[in-house]
Amino acid sequence: MSEIESDAPPPRRPTMKDVAREAGVSTSAVSFALNNRPGVSDSTRRRVIRVADRLGWRPSSAARALSGESAGAIGMVLARPADSLGGESFFLQLVSGIQASLAPRDQALVFQMVDDVQAECELYRRWWAEGRVDGVIVVDPRVSDPRPETLAVLGLPAVIIGGMEAPGNPDAPQLPRQARLSNIWADDSGAMDLIVRHLYGLGHRRIGHIAGTPGYAHTARRIASLRAAARRLGLEHAVSVTTDFTDRQGAKAARRLFSAPVPPTALICDNEVMAVAAVSVAAERGLLIPRDVSVVSWEDSVICHTLHPQLTALVRKADEFGGRAASELLALLDGDAPRQLQDPLPRLQPRESTGAPPAQGFGSG
Repeated sequence: MSEIESDAPPPRRPTMKDVAREAGVSTSAVSFALNNRPGVSDSTRRRVIRVADRLGWRPSSAARALSGESAGAIGMVLARPADSLGGESFFLQLVSGIQASLAPRDQALVFQMVDDVQAECELYRRWWAEGRVDGVIVVDPRVSDPRPETLAVLGLPAVIIGGMEAPGNPDAPQLPRQARLSNIWADDSGAMDLIVRHLYGLGHRRIGHIAGTPGYAHTARRIASLRAAARRLGLEHAVSVTTDFTDRQGAKAARRLFSAPVPPTALICDNEVMAVAAVSVAAERGLLIPRDVSVVSWEDSVICHTLHPQLTALVRKADEFGGRAASELLALLDGDAPRQLQDPLPRLQPRESTGAPPAQGFGSG
């Protein structure tokens, strides 16, 4: 099929001049009417609004910035490789909850992906200068994270999702004083303890951890919590291998752990995508779940329910977590003081993928 050629110019965004011409009034009258300012009659105001709606006129973010008006949008930036999202359900549920909280206030969610946190900070500066967003939601706190200070200097209201401190790092950043930053986080250490106690109770003493991205504060917390549990319970082995959250690196980490001189009898995976990858690697090596090795997913999703065997997983409502974060940001925009809030501890749901370890361990004897 050949393309239809046309000399017609592309459609352009309607302006206040277009509205004024259609309504038969001056541009200043349109401005008064659309900004609900005195200076025009009620009948003129209604006529201008009708014409603006018919033409599809909307105020530009630049114009709002110049007038000091709200941008009507919240920003969210993800400094991760695009393929790291994969089939991971947590982030999608988180965004769904954020959007559900913003919608009643007619706030749009502006989402963008960048290469690293330095690019993220630059984007915040540009958004602030252009008046593109009223505030931002920050995810994936880092060890020695530059973003809180950047946002504090800009005065851009923000809610940071995730704990800001990493155990064993005395230089871990605190929220800057006088900043319009709230923080909502989950207890990663407590969640890891739930998983380890479950596996320990089944008899496991050799635990492998397919962890997330190194440098993320929650990754550091989970690794430190596993090590602390190993010391407390006297585990023979507790090894963490960091990844980028993808199935590809999850499978690579599983192969590394299974090939160790003393392989683990149980694996803790930092999301369900890597847990599925670990189950696949076990199958290619002739290992049965959970007879030879048990697997636990840090995140629960429909994947965990439908896989055979079903995956033991931490259960938490990511959409509600996102909704609370968005509500906190809206409260900041309304003038409330910043707050630091801890989310409820998730629940561990045992399923078919965890059981007692083999008598000698699959790598022994």
